[in-house]
Amino acid sequence: MAVSHATIAPIRFGYGRAPWGSNPRDAGDLFRQLSEGAGAQHRLGPPLPERIKMLRDAGRAKRADRESAEAKRLGDLNRDQIISDIAGLLQRRAFGYGFFERLASFWADHFSVTGKSLNRVLFVPAFEVEAIRPHVMGNFADMLVAVTRHPVMLDYLDQRVSVGPNSRAGRRREQGLNENLAREILELHTMGVGSSYAQADVRELAELLTGYTYHGETGAFRFVENRAEPGAETVLGRTYGRGKPDPGEAEQALRDIAAHPETHRHLARKLAVHFTSDTPDQRLVAHLEAAFRDGKGHLPSVYAALLEHPASWESFGQKVKQPIDFLASILRATGWQPEQMERAQRNQLRYALRIMNQPLWQAPGPDGWPEAGVEWISPQGLSARIEIASKAGQRLARDRTLDPPGFAEQVLGDALAPATAFAIGGAEARWEGFALLFASAEFNRR
Repeated sequence: MAVSHATIAPIRFGYGRAPWGSNPRDAGDLFRQLSEGAGAQHRLGPPLPERIKMLRDAGRAKRADRESAEAKRLGDLNRDQIISDIAGLLQRRAFGYGFFERLASFWADHFSVTGKSLNRVLFVPAFEVEAIRPHVMGNFADMLVAVTRHPVMLDYLDQRVSVGPNSRAGRRREQGLNENLAREILELHTMGVGSSYAQADVRELAELLTGYTYHGETGAFRFVENRAEPGAETVLGRTYGRGKPDPGEAEQALRDIAAHPETHRHLARKLAVHFTSDTPDQRLVAHLEAAFRDGKGHLPSVYAALLEHPASWESFGQKVKQPIDFLASILRATGWQPEQMERAQRNQLRYALRIMNQPLWQAPGPDGWPEAGVEWISPQGLSARIEIASKAGQRLARDRTLDPPGFAEQVLGDALAPATAFAIGGAEARWEGFALLFASAEFNRR
């Protein structure tokens, strides 16, 4: 069954169709969402310095007297902030400019970070706000530099403890080099696994990055010269840092790596996989790779290439929605806005993501959440989705003005299969009809 562009546009490139409002119908509408999304004003929560202070204040009160009312108040405040962050993120995904939000989500996962502890999850929402979103409509090299220098990334990949072995601090304290950040930059963030870099490149890049750290109280990026490895470093055949240690040398290396052909190829395939299929059309991958190369990393040019290629509009339903996408799709379809929910309802959103095995800002590793559908459509995963679909169906059934078959047509358009429409129309109870919609293969795929 061929599915129209008007149906594919909001589902594949956004978070679903909204019966209550307008939906993008084609590539032109989607591209307009990019500039609108980049300029939109959202409530994004406290900036990183405030989050650091919140955690420090709670820790100080707990150390003074863990049973005190103040320690409990500050601990509850931090937990409430995380719940609020989840609600805010889902609000943006479900009710923001869909294509922009999908890309912000893609890049945040590409440069995946998690809290080093459950408490430090409080810091992670600031990473997307400060390092990802400002560069979605910019150049990939600028985004790479921003995320590499961001305190949350520096903390997550242990760059803050990396010291040049021959630096003043290294000789004095016998501290060592940490290669985590350098390795993930080459292996995950740019060139990809199995590309042409060698272990020597990892080590030299790690030495070049020494000195990169941040201020513990403000979270501001800092370059500490006495921790930086002296002398020249050669990465992928290019030499940097011949003179006095300079943070600009590592930045230039990052920009050169961002421009590498294997980086273009790796990013092109990741975008194609994310938006179209776990086994994407190789012509689409090549088209995106050429857009990266010809545009010198200009990301809007790559997005335009994605939208203009026929393969981006074929084979609807090849991708399984990740849990957060599934939940955002329910919210968008129903019009339920997380920012208007009470705390208990917001906490239910957090619970929903946990039982579907995607707790926000706690990806299993620096490679982010898995893309393959088989990772999400497991017996446990399906059971969790059915539970969420049933609860959503029961709540939606309170609105006596809605008819399940008609609502399903509005939500899925011509992607609604006749067999699914028949099952929804034949449900014994109205809530079961809505639940069947949310549990259907069409709703769970894009």
